[in-house]
Amino acid sequence: MKKIYGNKQLLSVLEGMIINDRPVNSLMLYGDKGCGKKTVADYYTMQLLCSSPENGRPCGKCNACRNVAAGNHPDVTYVETSGKLGGYSVETARNIIADAFIKPNNDSGRKIYQFRDCHNMDPRTQNTLLKLIEEPPEYAHFIFTAESKYEFLPTIISRCMCLGVSPCTIDETAQALEEAGYSPEQITSATNSFHGNIGLCMQYLSDQQLRDAVDLTKKLSDSIIRKDEYGLNAVFMSAGTDRSRIKRILSMTDKLVRDAAVLAEDKDAAIIGCSRREAASLSEIITPIQAGRIHDLLEKAWGSVESNVSIPLILTALCGEIMDIVIG
Repeated sequence: MKKIYGNKQLLSVLEGMIINDRPVNSLMLYGDKGCGKKTVADYYTMQLLCSSPENGRPCGKCNACRNVAAGNHPDVTYVETSGKLGGYSVETARNIIADAFIKPNNDSGRKIYQFRDCHNMDPRTQNTLLKLIEEPPEYAHFIFTAESKYEFLPTIISRCMCLGVSPCTIDETAQALEEAGYSPEQITSATNSFHGNIGLCMQYLSDQQLRDAVDLTKKLSDSIIRKDEYGLNAVFMSAGTDRSRIKRILSMTDKLVRDAAVLAEDKDAAIIGCSRREAASLSEIITPIQAGRIHDLLEKAWGSVESNVSIPLILTALCGEIMDIVIG
């Protein structure tokens, strides 16, 4: 069973439901990518199925817990996504509805369905699932994970218990990375970029593409600081045309700009971006108002990338608009 760091209040809520034998049928876990939503989803799944819970916590030793940990419990369904965007289809929802009314065969008498990464769940799919979530069989439980609960329709949100999964402290993240076998140098490098997000810290240490994205984001910030439109455009063009990569870089740049606005008011404030040094330097170049305007441009560009507009056109226009704000 994976150890969960931080989020003590969230775990206390889940454990209280098990102790009082009042688990919710529909649970929504939301938070930044890498913060541990899927780990918490598996923890709650173990809680529901464990044959010997201890103070609301799964024992981690019984057959049910071991099967959940191995991802092969017969009454746990990890609902499959489909299509280029990795969403959940109406047909998939209908199949789940049909399956949900087949009783389980385990000792706990429960079945669990996990819908992971629901950022692309079609409203039609949500509406198809709505009646099932409103009036589920007593034994059926549904767990949704997403970066924001507002990825869902209000009717779905109102019928779920919604719990936010938070990043950990730097110390908790360092402990997790140390226990995973990383060196002090690697831990420092990772936490400097992704702070209390254990998942992204681990991905940073194992994924060269993510490290490259961090480097590109820092170069973009440097170009803005130097007010170098040509350099800014050159860095963006070097990122290529992979839409997922471009969206990641835009999001990371947006966080740096947000940090710059915050540090302009409080130099000791906590940051969420990948470099305090870059954000601090940027805070000396742009005002919080300018940061807000750049945020709007980055958000607009992200939406254009999502809508399949030409990548070079989007980035060229973005560079010019950012420089108009910075120099203007």
